[in-house]
Amino acid sequence: MASYLLRRLILVIPTLFGIMLINFAVIQIVPGGPVEQMIAQMTGTAVESTARFSGGGEGETLSNINNNNLSETESKYRGAQGLDPDIIEEIEKMYGMDQPAHKRFFKMILNYLTFDFGESFFRDRTVISLVLDKMPVSISLGLWTTLLVYLISIPLGIRKAIKDGTNFDIISSSIVTIGYAIPNFLFAVILIVFFAGGRFYDLFPLRGLFSENFDELSLLEKIKDYFWHLTLPLIAMLVSGFAGLTFLTKNTFLDQVNQQYVITAKSKGLTERRVLYGHVFRNAMLIVIAGFPSAFIGILFSSSLFIEVIFSLDGLGLLGYEAALTRDYPVIFATLYFFSLLGLVMGIIGDFMYSIIDPRIDFESR
Repeated sequence: MASYLLRRLILVIPTLFGIMLINFAVIQIVPGGPVEQMIAQMTGTAVESTARFSGGGEGETLSNINNNNLSETESKYRGAQGLDPDIIEEIEKMYGMDQPAHKRFFKMILNYLTFDFGESFFRDRTVISLVLDKMPVSISLGLWTTLLVYLISIPLGIRKAIKDGTNFDIISSSIVTIGYAIPNFLFAVILIVFFAGGRFYDLFPLRGLFSENFDELSLLEKIKDYFWHLTLPLIAMLVSGFAGLTFLTKNTFLDQVNQQYVITAKSKGLTERRVLYGHVFRNAMLIVIAGFPSAFIGILFSSSLFIEVIFSLDGLGLLGYEAALTRDYPVIFATLYFFSLLGLVMGIIGDFMYSIIDPRIDFESR
């Protein structure tokens, strides 16, 4: 396994480089950027916006620029007409946009190799501190949702495989399909209306992950408060999250039940439970476990985005969304780099879990 692990780790480097290169190229094509964002802020709130790059010591603001010195030439930035070209150049230099794209890209890659992600363009904080600050919320949603999805889907899928074609299978399939068809953000709104003080009941908090007096609570009360705030977000994410895994588990079990080794085991007098969990379970779980890394990453980053917005949970999904809107490139590429690296590592872990569950799988010979 050592040589296989080494090969997979080596492949992480070009894969990660390709992901960053493609996304960097796409970003260059998309209209807008940090310079345009700053220009928009300047034209809307002149004094405060200009103070960000003037340093406050030069005393020059948008309101006291001599109109006779403004350039009459057209600018390459939308909304920059009428602004002093020197100010535009200073903004470009502040965001590094005065350099060619290829130089900015390779400088970014060299910094990322040492996990130097720089500072946010518009938050005046390092990207590392932003990610570490938002991570606990997304980790809470991702881990608990993934855990509950697997705890519900696997037993339900096994039960559906055993009861294939019965009323239980038909009714449960209908319920799971309906839940899958409802978008999680729509179901979140429904939960708020009914259970978070919307129109009917006020049983759960509307926003946040903790209460304001969280530090004053005892350990048991803190745990209770934590899960009290997580209840509605988790339910909203679970409704549409376990359908795919449930049907995958059912189909893999049905495929294994018809194999020759199962018929042989039954003919030897083994109980159905022994055959199911002693022989079928190990083989059927291979595909299910293989999907764990992608499921975890998907829930951690993309699926929780709308939930974080609706329930005012300040996590990584919301951070990435706001960064994309404001063209905060350091935050965009840092989160992309982090989640891509995490996804690749989780893929390697998934392969090792293959060999642990079924020792017959030998990656060393591949």
